[in-house]
Amino acid sequence: MDLSEVKQLNTDVLAYVGDAVYELFVRELVLESGRHKASGLHRTVTGYVNAHAQAAAIRGMFDKLSEDEKSLVKRARNHKFRSKAKNADPLTYKWATGFEAFIGYLYLAGEEDRLTWAMYKAVEITDGEQV
Repeated sequence: MDLSEVKQLNTDVLAYVGDAVYELFVRELVLESGRHKASGLHRTVTGYVNAHAQAAAIRGMFDKLSEDEKSLVKRARNHKFRSKAKNADPLTYKWATGFEAFIGYLYLAGEEDRLTWAMYKAVEITDGEQV
């Protein structure tokens, strides 16, 4: 997919892809840390991929984003939602969607270095929040 096609995608699509990319990244990171008990894997992973953690992550890195990236996050955050969040208030859910759209955009645009930075930064921010 070329960059012009990625830029034209609906933020819902970007968030859909970003959700999967970030969850797989976190799952691999958790496995690399040596945690292999199935009972604890899910709980550990959800600590990073839930709406609260994702919202905190994007807020924590927002000032380090380019103007185009900020614009994308705002567009995704302000998108009208057809569904309601199960475990988060609407504002948190919107910020989390902005995070997922940002991750999806970087992935589909092939911006591997920036994607890696963003995902590690999100984990770092989440770890700081969990202290």
